[in-house]
Amino acid sequence: MKVRSLKLREAHKSINGNNDNNPSFCSVLWDQQAHHLVTASSSDPSISIHDPLIPSNPPKILRHHRDGVTALALSPNSTCLASGSIDHSVKLYKFPSGEFETNVTRFTLPIRALAFNKSGSMVAAAGDDEGIKLINTIDGSIARVLKGHKGPVTGLAFDPINEYLATVDSVGTVLFWELQSGGILHTLKSVAPNNISDTSFMNVVSWSPDGETLAVPGLRNDVVMYDRDTAEKLFSLRGDHVQPVCYLSWSPNGKYMATSGLDRQILIWDVDKKQDIDRQKFEDRISGMAWKPIGNVLAVIDVMGKYGLWELVVPSSMKSPTEDIPSLKNSNGVLLFDEEDPEPSTSGGLSEFAEDILCESEPCCRKRLRKQSESEDPDEDIDDELNLLPKTETRKKVHRASKDNLDKGNGLRNTVKMQEAFQPGATPPQRGKRRFLCYNMLGTITTVENDGYSHIEIDFHDTGRGPRLPSMTDYFGFTMASLNENGSVFANPCKGEKNMSTLMYRPFSSWANNSEWSMRFEGEEVKVVALGNAWIAAITSLNFLRIYTDGGLQRHIISLDGPVATASGFKNQLAVVTHVSDCLPSIDQMLEFRVFDISSGTQPLTGRLPLTPGSHLIWFGFSEEGQLSSYDSKGVLRVFTSQYGGSWLPVFSASKEKKSDESYWVVGLNASKLFCISYKSPDKFPQVIPKPVLSLLNLSFPVASSDLGADALENEFILNSMHLSQIQKRMEDMAGACLDTTALDDEAFNMEATQDRCILRLIASCCNGDKLVRATELMKLLSLEKSMKGAIKLVTALKLPNLAERFNTILEERLVNESKGTHKSPLLSFNGRASLTADDAAISKMTVTSNGKNEKPESSIGFSSPTLSAPLFIKKENKQEHEKSDQNQTTNAKTSMEPSYAEKVKSAENVFRVGEVKMTGQVLKVQSQRLSYPFLKSSDNQETTKKDLDQLASLRPSNPFKKAPN
Repeated sequence: MKVRSLKLREAHKSINGNNDNNPSFCSVLWDQQAHHLVTASSSDPSISIHDPLIPSNPPKILRHHRDGVTALALSPNSTCLASGSIDHSVKLYKFPSGEFETNVTRFTLPIRALAFNKSGSMVAAAGDDEGIKLINTIDGSIARVLKGHKGPVTGLAFDPINEYLATVDSVGTVLFWELQSGGILHTLKSVAPNNISDTSFMNVVSWSPDGETLAVPGLRNDVVMYDRDTAEKLFSLRGDHVQPVCYLSWSPNGKYMATSGLDRQILIWDVDKKQDIDRQKFEDRISGMAWKPIGNVLAVIDVMGKYGLWELVVPSSMKSPTEDIPSLKNSNGVLLFDEEDPEPSTSGGLSEFAEDILCESEPCCRKRLRKQSESEDPDEDIDDELNLLPKTETRKKVHRASKDNLDKGNGLRNTVKMQEAFQPGATPPQRGKRRFLCYNMLGTITTVENDGYSHIEIDFHDTGRGPRLPSMTDYFGFTMASLNENGSVFANPCKGEKNMSTLMYRPFSSWANNSEWSMRFEGEEVKVVALGNAWIAAITSLNFLRIYTDGGLQRHIISLDGPVATASGFKNQLAVVTHVSDCLPSIDQMLEFRVFDISSGTQPLTGRLPLTPGSHLIWFGFSEEGQLSSYDSKGVLRVFTSQYGGSWLPVFSASKEKKSDESYWVVGLNASKLFCISYKSPDKFPQVIPKPVLSLLNLSFPVASSDLGADALENEFILNSMHLSQIQKRMEDMAGACLDTTALDDEAFNMEATQDRCILRLIASCCNGDKLVRATELMKLLSLEKSMKGAIKLVTALKLPNLAERFNTILEERLVNESKGTHKSPLLSFNGRASLTADDAAISKMTVTSNGKNEKPESSIGFSSPTLSAPLFIKKENKQEHEKSDQNQTTNAKTSMEPSYAEKVKSAENVFRVGEVKMTGQVLKVQSQRLSYPFLKSSDNQETTKKDLDQLASLRPSNPFKKAPN
């Protein structure tokens, strides 16, 4: 077999600058989109983040450790980087920015291994201490410490199904841990080499991508595969390694494996055939390898800190290492439908079972290739499918739904009614167990029933916000509650004929005594409660929306036009969901939402609430930024946006994230993350004890599988567009309220820069995938001149002269249009937001009269301006520079207005300056003789000089296409 030579590039040196005879353990990682390569060395305290597309670019260096970095780990979504060091610390960074976040834990001895679990909510850390710490990445708390090894732990691996943790130590012992109980399932003693005397060589373990087998370096210069459930030896990969294997890495689809040995060579294995298909020899021992997630490339790094990329690892005649990446399986090896996944079959079989209505999860095989007829027996069909499965005694038995259960489910389908009103963040009552009355981003309210009364406790997630609130004895039997920074509200339904429904509010602090108050309702009962800024809302069985002040004053009683489903409050906004009608025959709920502004007494939003077919609403609320959101029983999260006249965008789908027996209970969300609690069947909701752990999941649109293979990038592009649109809407609202938008200007500018970076990566993917037309479209969407020049540089480096010429033409056209003031912003046009024109850019401003009151001007101002050009938002200059620029423009202005001077003076009467109009890339042009410019200076006697008006009329568009800051 021909031996090829791979050129390596230096990435790390030893601390003293001389590493000629100082081998070190070095690590290398790809991120999920293969946009970055991360390297580290145990002889260098810094971490390097490289650009694999342009290796000549200097890497980003992270210098936070005081000693060599011995371990690296990236969260599955590639947003969090963890590092462990000889200095005994584990640190977290934002990725790919490299911004330091926190020190999550410290050991008494050096760290040797790190690993994230599937959701990224937990990181396992271990080293010479012989103890393994499981750390919650959300709050940095240590969930559990696992002890069982007799030597330094050198390798960690969470299985892809997140049930087991496999560990190996320097004396060659492998342990299988069960995560739920923290116990040891299997112990394999002395199955790996003993390397306790050489810290540049560390034993590792690695799960196959499907989670069925565990790979461990063996004692015969081989790699041994062990069964997931029984830990029995299945087979081994043994070939031309003449010394022990020191590192191994699975390909993304699990069909291939790369192994490096102390003999300084790498072998590529076809795992199914158990034979090597290629190899390479190196000058030094390879201590780390990583397969590229979206390509036939292997990244390697040796013990001298030099790294390189081995391209075309697998011969082109064989299946690509990224083809047919396996989906996760449950323990019996059968791919299952998620409990809330839609089933395409329309008659017979398991698809007829109403999982959501029964609140149960019944497994159903995905291998069904044809529809069943009404005459087919579901049991027979299931049996046929099970006969196709491999006969493996070590797997759990497949659960089957009996025909009686199916018939029962079909019968229930015909009696489906409107879903009952529910309180967001509340769990159903359980006899003798504590339950949640409220669980949100601020804290929790829990209750447990005793003889004749209940015991209520309020806990905040941030324990440093103040003293713990005293518990409350509840004699009313409250079943719903809501919580915010100011207080909590409770309510109970009617119990019997004499027990009336009660609403009670408890403020957390007040200047007056006896500030707690309650209301009793006769002939109606409270269904849902909500809280906001200085108001409390209760919706009752009579479809009354009752609004109270925080002091207990009854302010408003509004009749709703349907039974309430749920409600949620945020600051001055109250969102209420009501039923429009009975369910459709397809069991779809018909819901409508209304948003009330309590402070102004208005209703800014109303419309239908979309749900996934066959689902019902299970959570409703606001994001941390105040964006209305909903989550249905099929696991789809939607947020409301002003785009396209007001629409709901699906930003998360649980079916792409969770396992077959796992569900998510939503707590809240922000601009980029979903905060939830994961729980497994047969549970239908999280339990109070043990305390549930929050999981952070990335928001992502359900994009189709593109031929480009860059689904994550395309998803990021759409998310950035949505965030930019939201920022623009908030800026418009704040500008309309005459509020300062400086902070939002900066945020919008940063978002544009982030979007440009995403577009550049998409352009690179298009070039690699020979999608040049798509790359040209993306070039037109870039906002910053610097980004457009970077795109030209990129395609030139990729040796695409024709595309570089087109990119140059686009840039030249952009510059020409900017000089003429006719360029339309690509991002605004793409987002569907109309640009300002002479016909629709009339803006009504409030002027301040001499008595200080706000009054509307007699007529609105007409502006004629070029449309916004890239960049859309330019960071604001300081006030002095801005005023100086205005003065310079005024000094050089020339008159160009047609009306006479007397008319100009008359049109400017009673106009006072009320503030600066902050426009980026927009120029104001007078269209009316009746002017009310808020930035027009007037004298003390309210007369405007001819010079002022002439200077205003001579304003000309300037070129807003500015370079981004370096």
